[in-house]
Amino acid sequence: MRIDSYLEKLLFEYNCVVVPGFGAFLAHGKSAEIDLTTNTLVPPSKVISFNAQLTKNDGLLVSHISKEKNIGYEEMLKEVENISLDWNNKLSKGESIELFGIGKLWHNNEHKIQFQPEEKINFLTSSFGLSAFAATPIKREVIKEEVEELEERIPFIITPEKREQTSFRPWLKYAAVILLAVSMGVTSYRTYDDLQQKEVAAQQDAQQEVSRLIQEATFFESSPLELPAINLSVTKKKRGHHHIIAGAFREQQNAEKRVGQLKEKGYNAFYLGVNKYGLHQVAYDSFEDPQKALLFLRKVKVEDSRDAWMLSEK
Repeated sequence: MRIDSYLEKLLFEYNCVVVPGFGAFLAHGKSAEIDLTTNTLVPPSKVISFNAQLTKNDGLLVSHISKEKNIGYEEMLKEVENISLDWNNKLSKGESIELFGIGKLWHNNEHKIQFQPEEKINFLTSSFGLSAFAATPIKREVIKEEVEELEERIPFIITPEKREQTSFRPWLKYAAVILLAVSMGVTSYRTYDDLQQKEVAAQQDAQQEVSRLIQEATFFESSPLELPAINLSVTKKKRGHHHIIAGAFREQQNAEKRVGQLKEKGYNAFYLGVNKYGLHQVAYDSFEDPQKALLFLRKVKVEDSRDAWMLSEK
């Protein structure tokens, strides 16, 4: 029976897996690094090593295999010990042991176990899917140096004709500025002249309107006719401080329409005005005595509208 796959699976989850009677495989965390010689970026990983002195059974490997193969613990322990014995015999004969996914073991000249881990597998679960990749250094071009080299190689020659053109350019700038100032002055003068003409026309129209009103006015050549004085007695109904409200409307015309409807029913309805919420209020009637107002409110609720209510002003 081979136990390579079981060892590999446990090394993903644990940092120490002991093979009873043979030794222990240890996993050590290793941070990411850059190999400057090959320009390679290596992600974080677990480095596997081997310790031949840890041979005492800790139960991890045996219990795991017994559960996977559904075999008793004692029976599986004996089978794993037989595998350890077979590995030790092979190493003592000078043979090497290849554990797939883990590494290679052999004896050195001093008959000590040497271990070469498998570098293709990363046992760190947090770095799953990450692999080493080569980072090619960026070669930046020094543009300034290239331009200086080009300037040294290519001579710049300015002909007399070009110099005359360059010397003539400032006169073009001055001419453009002068032309702009003249155009602005002409425009401003025209605008002022138009405004002045409009003002004169408005004064003439106002003078004509005054003359027309004077001509239409009636003057008496003699003393005006005196008419006898007429005394009219106007009685204004005094409203009370307690109003019986029929409704409040957003539009004033709706409020006036409601006043007309109530008057047709025989109520002394009137338009009360606008309240603090901007609504136009209509009242059935108003009373100075609050008791009379309450009696009238009860009557209105029975005869006309149950939504009527009383508004008392201070």
